[in-house]
Amino acid sequence: MSDSFIIAIDFGTTYSGYAFSITDSEEEIDPRLKYWGEEVGLETSKTPTCILFDKDEQFVSFGYEAKESYILKKSEEARKMLFFDCFKMSLYGKKLNMDLKITAANGKSMNALKVFTEALRFLKDDALKTISNMTGKKFIVSEFTWVLTVPAIWDPSAKQFMREAATEAGIVTKGAEHKLVMVLEPEAASVFCKKLPAEGFIAENRGEMKLSESPGTRYIVVDCGGGTIDITVHEVLEGGALKELHKASGNNLGGQTVDRKFKEFLREIFCDGVWDEYERKYPSEVQKMMYDFTLFKKQDDDADIDCPFNLGTIAQKKKDIEKFFEGVKGASWDEGCIVISKQKLSVFFAESLKGITDSLKGIFSKGLNINYILLVGGYAESQILQKHITDEFIDNCKVLCPFRPQEVIMKGAVQFGRNPAVLASRKSAFTYGVRVAERFDVLKHRADKKFTNEEGEWCNDIFMTLVKADDDVGWDEIKTVILYPIESDQTVVNFTFYQTERKHVTYVDEEGVEKIGSFNVESPDTTLGLNREIELKIKFGSTEMTATATDKETGSPQTVKLDFMTK
Repeated sequence: MSDSFIIAIDFGTTYSGYAFSITDSEEEIDPRLKYWGEEVGLETSKTPTCILFDKDEQFVSFGYEAKESYILKKSEEARKMLFFDCFKMSLYGKKLNMDLKITAANGKSMNALKVFTEALRFLKDDALKTISNMTGKKFIVSEFTWVLTVPAIWDPSAKQFMREAATEAGIVTKGAEHKLVMVLEPEAASVFCKKLPAEGFIAENRGEMKLSESPGTRYIVVDCGGGTIDITVHEVLEGGALKELHKASGNNLGGQTVDRKFKEFLREIFCDGVWDEYERKYPSEVQKMMYDFTLFKKQDDDADIDCPFNLGTIAQKKKDIEKFFEGVKGASWDEGCIVISKQKLSVFFAESLKGITDSLKGIFSKGLNINYILLVGGYAESQILQKHITDEFIDNCKVLCPFRPQEVIMKGAVQFGRNPAVLASRKSAFTYGVRVAERFDVLKHRADKKFTNEEGEWCNDIFMTLVKADDDVGWDEIKTVILYPIESDQTVVNFTFYQTERKHVTYVDEEGVEKIGSFNVESPDTTLGLNREIELKIKFGSTEMTATATDKETGSPQTVKLDFMTK
């Protein structure tokens, strides 16, 4: 059965990879991974989210290959090329449009959709090639259900942006849009972790009770990524499905926050413009230093970082290199090495750890009786992070980190692709509504909202609530409403959707209410005038909000594309 073939792409801020399953759908699936880094003497489950284009914006390479070839380029050559690293964060925390531009390491900018499209195209092609090599059979895109992971705290416009990029990359084909499924990163992790033994994930003893076999177990998944920290709270139901207890939350204080503090510290050490000159002249060497630092980030120990020759040369022109370290707390010079003390290293983590701790304290204050905190994602490999969270919450619950936490999201995404119903219900993140007009009632409506047409007096801009913030929404639950035109000869009816964190809203222009998307429905047969029914069905429970509208006269349902982008 072809629908049992699944490829899940975990497109991360710092690292990306994929997992897949080509087993019979009835079998318990154990997703396979591609291992990367042979060309640099490594074997890792993900590859750096780096992409390289030539000066004409033609795709050159992705991952380790892009990073290596960029690092090895002579500085003149490197400056002409467009190298993007950790570019996923450009989609965080803003309303997007198709014209978004992002800046490469050389300061030149490029259309973001093209950058994301080429990255996804590479991962798609590589996955098909890997599976073909492994099985000796040739596969095509349409034989798979594709799962794409997205941060829990992304705006709907960012999810739409990723769907557009996946479409351009050839992952989604016309008429088969349902073959691309999105899953929130911490949810994917949760799907995988519920199959693990409850008494500690690194336990070798597979005979232990699994979380999914203990209904009533409640846990928080903290997905510690490079860019974002994403948090979901789940309860295991009878039969092993999951119920969300608290709407997905998080922040943008992931592992990159620590990297940024490290870079600021280097700028502080190599003052008088030395670091700025080095970063400008040798961007690829800075990349190498940052990569070396990510390895030290995992340890709770002093970090010895080789000082690149070119940095030393620029520094020596100003003064002896040892002099730069005088009066700098937490760093010393040791024969060609920059040594950063363990204490100083922990300072780089402070802001990020406070962000995670504050989010978790907010959840614990709700009295949800949590049994476990599960730490997943690449940044969760950090001993400093694990120790801090354990120390902070030891009195509340057990803190666990699965073996290879970076692989958990990819593997869970495959399992989710096989069975999305495993997430039985979610908490609605917002109150969602649609804008309607009603017959004007002087006792009920605001006078400034009154307008008149041939049919009489109406009140405009009414927020008709479809679902409230924090409501439980079943993954396949559909909300149905019947709406009517406001003019007898109207042949197109527009629906505009809004969201707000407030629970009670009357009009769409109230404070805190924002427009999130709109669409038009054709209603060509006007015989019944105002009595024409338009049935709107909206699905809120899946990762992406979808809607279908049916003009009852023509009877043909229109799958409506909700447009969340700003024009």
